[in-house]
Amino acid sequence: MPYLLTVLVAAVSLAGLTFRPGGQTTRGDADYVVVAAAAGLRWEDLDPVRTPALWQEARDGSVGWLSVRSAHAVTCPADGWLTLGAGNYAAWDTRAVSGRCPDAAPALTQPDGIGANLTDQPSVVRANQDRLPYGTTPGALAESVRCSVAVGPGAAIAAARPFGRVDRYVAELPADPAPLLDDCVLSVVDLGTIAGDGAERAAAVEAADRTLARVLAARPQNSMMLIAGLADTDTTSRLHVAIAEGPGWEGGWLTSAGTGREGYLQLVDLAPTVLSVLGRDAPEKLFAGYTATSAPGRPADPAEAMQGDRDADRRAIAQRGVAEIFFTVLAIVQLVLFVAVVPVLIRARRHAGPLGPPLPPRRVVVLAELALIAAGLAIPASLLADVAPWWNSDHPAWLFGAATAALMAAGTLLVRLAPRFERTLWPMAAVSAVSVLVVAVDLVTGARLQLNGVAGYSAIHGVRYAGLGSVGLGVFVAGLLLLAGSLAQWATKRWRPLVVVTFGGLGVVMVGSPYLGADPVGAIAVTAGVCVAAAISTGGWLTFPRFAWAALSGVAVTLAFAVVDLRRPPLEQGTLGRILTALGDGTAGPAMQRATAANGQALVDSPLTLLALLGAIMMVFCQFSPWGGLNRVYGLHPAVRAGVAGTVVATLIAGVLGGTALGAAGAAAAAAVPVAVLTALRVLLHAADRTPPPGETDGPGGPLLRKADEDPLTVS
Repeated sequence: MPYLLTVLVAAVSLAGLTFRPGGQTTRGDADYVVVAAAAGLRWEDLDPVRTPALWQEARDGSVGWLSVRSAHAVTCPADGWLTLGAGNYAAWDTRAVSGRCPDAAPALTQPDGIGANLTDQPSVVRANQDRLPYGTTPGALAESVRCSVAVGPGAAIAAARPFGRVDRYVAELPADPAPLLDDCVLSVVDLGTIAGDGAERAAAVEAADRTLARVLAARPQNSMMLIAGLADTDTTSRLHVAIAEGPGWEGGWLTSAGTGREGYLQLVDLAPTVLSVLGRDAPEKLFAGYTATSAPGRPADPAEAMQGDRDADRRAIAQRGVAEIFFTVLAIVQLVLFVAVVPVLIRARRHAGPLGPPLPPRRVVVLAELALIAAGLAIPASLLADVAPWWNSDHPAWLFGAATAALMAAGTLLVRLAPRFERTLWPMAAVSAVSVLVVAVDLVTGARLQLNGVAGYSAIHGVRYAGLGSVGLGVFVAGLLLLAGSLAQWATKRWRPLVVVTFGGLGVVMVGSPYLGADPVGAIAVTAGVCVAAAISTGGWLTFPRFAWAALSGVAVTLAFAVVDLRRPPLEQGTLGRILTALGDGTAGPAMQRATAANGQALVDSPLTLLALLGAIMMVFCQFSPWGGLNRVYGLHPAVRAGVAGTVVATLIAGVLGGTALGAAGAAAAAAVPVAVLTALRVLLHAADRTPPPGETDGPGGPLLRKADEDPLTVS
């Protein structure tokens, strides 16, 4: 059996990894590249009447939402220009920003009247290499081409070489820009800064459009235009404009291997895209981004593609505020619910003496069960709520809350009305199945509910754009392993590990496939959890032979992912392939530092940490207190204990390695702990004396005999 399980997991994982959906991307070539950028430019600024040049470029070229994440907490204009020129996360100034960002105004000298010297560049290079964990070299893009042209102060930051030299520099676009743009293969033009609101913002956008129109009229033959809103202008992070127009970039969605999502691009992807279009190799180990490509299927009208109901920036802004409210409220509700359920658990316990408290009233038990089921369905319901465009409402939080509550009520009703509801493990199995089904269907259909979703991830953060987020991973793992444990109880003891491994193997494929969950680190964590669950699903202790076979299965799955991923072209590799490549060439240190820093921040800032701690405390009380009942559940249903143990192992590993700390564990606790408490309550009630003889009280333990005609005082 151990040999069979090992071969089964490895085979299923390999089969899942070989799956590759249809689709085609293209990447154009050109003799010249002109980068025209404006800090703060967003898709809502574009209009066919007020900004005809920008609108025409969006109509003709490939478009996308640009995430402007840099090494600074707020990507101000100088940080954005520096990141563009470095091809990696960079920061011009690491000091905190409050209110509006300062303009990009570097100190420049022009001793020869042709180029310029960026006087602060050496100190900026040292600060990025010595104080930040990204291994960034500002000026790496300029060093990769023979010469470059910069127009404007922001462009000078992007085009400066590491020692500060700008090959060609003018402060403003000349009357006839054609000779200047023909001078070098790479030209960078500062279109200005788009900040403020109302008339001030409209005037800045129109000025940028007029400058762009002059650039377009003078662009060299066989050139590519790369237009970007490469920075924020205040502390509110947003998604910005990205347009690539030229041969091979007609009418598509911009994407890259770094995002894995059509229509999304990162700021660090622009530098490798420039070099790829020019046919030059990227500098080894310096760039963090990936070459952009164009995918078909975009609506021809930019308004239909990027504005209105498809406005991803508006949705991401709404998501950020609503997500914090939702998970905070969920933590408070579960705290109140657990406190309210404790007296019910105490009264449900079978007492030894004749004076034990009576069983809780049936109505109270039913109400507690329904409330616990609804709590377990909260996160799956919040995922489904993203089907409705709640972010377009004037009150998005209220509309999202109403949709989530309605879905929770509907799901609870379906579970309650099922014919098998009275069976002990049915609520746990049903809620777990709903969680798995919701996440799995979302992954198969492109993870559209998680992108910029309340229970998903935001593209603004610049961490994940496709696949399975930490919240979805936690809910999926908890549901998968608890469902496997519940179903394994129906099998004989010998076949329980096979049931767990079968479900676990499918889960590993769903999580780790680059075309589904796209989280190989999470797949490794799930493998560890499944192995632990399979090893103890029959009961008994986690012995060395069991641990050895579990470890061998985990190694087999991990090696399968690694071999298949490393055999792909570099631009098609998933996260695991990139991690192993970085380990091989010695560039994995910065990634580990970033993961450590992210864990520390997530541990303090995320409401999911509170959910994880609250769930852990409740599970400990249910297991080790006299009234808990969880030990009795584990004794009667050892496969359920295996599912709980596997969930803990998988979510903790995924959080630590993925940089989300207790994020996955908190989501898993929110889904699993309520149904675990409900199961403990049912086991306690089943153990009580439910059929007292005539003349006895309803005491769950030794009944107090009482005749109808006796005086209560005499009996007592």
